Amino acid sequence: MSGEPVVTKDGLDVATPSSITVANADNIPQRPDNVSFYRSTLFQILVVGICAFSAPGIWSAMNGLGVGGSQSPDLVNAANALLYAFMTITCFISPWLTNAIGFRWTLSLGTLGYPLYAAGLYVNNRFGSTWFVYVGAVACGISAGFFWGVEGAIATGYPEQHKRGRYIATWFTFRNFGNIIGGAISLALNINVNHRGQVGYQTYLGFIAIQCLGCVFALLLSNPEKVQRDDGTRIEAPRGIHWRTELREMWRLARSKSILLLTPLFWYFGWTQAYPGTYLATYFTVRSRALGSFMAAIVGTIATWLSGILVDIQWTKKRQNRAVTTFVIIALLNSATWIWAVFIQNEYRHTLPVLDWGNQATFGRGFGVYMVERISVGMIENYIYWCISNLSDSPGDQIRYSSLLRGIETAGVCIGFGVQAVPTALIATASINLGLWFFALPFSYYATVRVVRKFNIITKADDEDSQVETANP
Repeated sequence: MSGEPVVTKDGLDVATPSSITVANADNIPQRPDNVSFYRSTLFQILVVGICAFSAPGIWSAMNGLGVGGSQSPDLVNAANALLYAFMTITCFISPWLTNAIGFRWTLSLGTLGYPLYAAGLYVNNRFGSTWFVYVGAVACGISAGFFWGVEGAIATGYPEQHKRGRYIATWFTFRNFGNIIGGAISLALNINVNHRGQVGYQTYLGFIAIQCLGCVFALLLSNPEKVQRDDGTRIEAPRGIHWRTELREMWRLARSKSILLLTPLFWYFGWTQAYPGTYLATYFTVRSRALGSFMAAIVGTIATWLSGILVDIQWTKKRQNRAVTTFVIIALLNSATWIWAVFIQNEYRHTLPVLDWGNQATFGRGFGVYMVERISVGMIENYIYWCISNLSDSPGDQIRYSSLLRGIETAGVCIGFGVQAVPTALIATASINLGLWFFALPFSYYATVRVVRKFNIITKADDEDSQVETANP
């Protein structure tokens, strides 16, 4: 059957790469002959990871300093709200662009707005001008929506089923390297600034240089039809789909029970992202904010690997048990985190502290809750993508699932930053975060069970297809 067209559930013909083989008579996937590392799923994940490091990773490093490293959180919160408003739109239309120009060019195009965002912060920091901040935010929002949609589809749709948790963790690790390196640079430049304020403008020059490289790295990506999985399974991502067909498929997935059950978790994950940076900028000195950016990336990386290992490694044979156990750990950790955050925030609204590591008696408690928040977010992020990666084995559907996830998430981020830009008391924001988490909790549990069941159905269908192909070589 190698080299013959395969009819997908959408009724579209997809050419099967002749280099990909099928399972043997014992139903064990065979490794294709002469697999090029350049075409392997691991290489594709590394490319996406490098792009994630240079674009959103460095962006996160800047915002990890506390609202972009600025002195006042209001300007950057407003700019970020504008960014995510445009990003919400382009996230939802990402499948149409990918269908038109392919995964590789969409990924490259998606990186172009990030250095403009950093340039806007540089101009504001050095010269006090605000208009370029908004220009950079709009440019970044437009391109980042395309980037977010396609990178998620690659990370969840390209890898083999039994590697997805770890490959998603690899992708997030590269993105967190942006925070690690960016945080290290900022910490070195601002280590003696033990008061509140803005970071030095030199901090942004290195960020801009790194972000400009993202569009070049993206061109190393292979489109899905050229990728070779090491377990012999095919990657199906048809091109040239009519826009009405694409719209119908997006609507079908948007109203599926799995997406509806996961939507509260997507929204919660997006909404909470405005709080940590504002929290840092409000209560911590410049060097403590730089330390927070650096340490958040380290603990976030550890957290995402923990989540990926728990769902991938066969410490118990039943996949459903691994998924539910991971979810329970995440649920307990997040619940404790936001209860603690509300308690701390209630104290700080009265005392208004300025926290610096030079005073460990007051610094540890405030910094500790920020670190636990970063651990919680890291575990949830990996788990969300692992869930949608098991809803389909096709990057064609994965670009749609990823776009829906990112669109809902960015809508939550947009409103979260908008509310914080008003500005809103942090005790109110922390309380809303707590409420949204407990609202999403039961829906997320039932979504977990449903996702695992759907994965079992997909796996069973793949096994049956392998048996048929083996019987009819």
